[in-house]
Amino acid sequence: MPLRFSRFPGTARLLLAVLLVTAGWVGWTVFIGTRAAPIVLAAEIDARLQAGDLVFRIGNEWQSDVVRHAGERGDPYSHVGMLIGTPGRWQILHAVPAEVPGRESAVVRDDLDFFLAPERTRGIAIYRVEADDEARAAALRHAQQRLGTPFRIVENDREGQYCTTLIWYAWQRAGIDLGAKFDYLNVPLASGHYLLPHSLRTAKRLHLLYENRGLDDG
Repeated sequence: MPLRFSRFPGTARLLLAVLLVTAGWVGWTVFIGTRAAPIVLAAEIDARLQAGDLVFRIGNEWQSDVVRHAGERGDPYSHVGMLIGTPGRWQILHAVPAEVPGRESAVVRDDLDFFLAPERTRGIAIYRVEADDEARAAALRHAQQRLGTPFRIVENDREGQYCTTLIWYAWQRAGIDLGAKFDYLNVPLASGHYLLPHSLRTAKRLHLLYENRGLDDG
């Protein structure tokens, strides 16, 4: 039976995540429940998307379970990346622990199909930031400049070193305040303010375009 981190207190879960990610054990994953079918965007959805849109995913890995239960509110979504490219050729820029052997934990660029593969994803939600074309282009530029930056979970991060702060930082540099709030987590040895996916996803300047919860049980 898979080990469910949701059985541990919230602070213990986040501490385990910080310690294990830092130690480089992120390649060891446990699937949660039944593997989902692949998520394929319909052509009409794909055509509506724009570079700079944000894709949140419901992850399958144990790190995802930790993130989901770190905050008091909880949230099914545990990771986020920014769309780059064009319809039919979308890629995702995201800050992530190494997901394939031999790759560093860093800000990386992946094909959208890789990001949505069932071994990583049980559901997605796509949001658009309320901004003009100039600010959108600037946010994309700043996010892509972070490519290769090491992934780190850092208290009060203002440089975009993990998934949510990468997005937040890029838009801040573009002159757009998303309205996302950093949550204080009382974690032994790592207490501080962190930007959780829920806080970013519910920020005032984000608007839902599409959602597919897949096998998520809420």
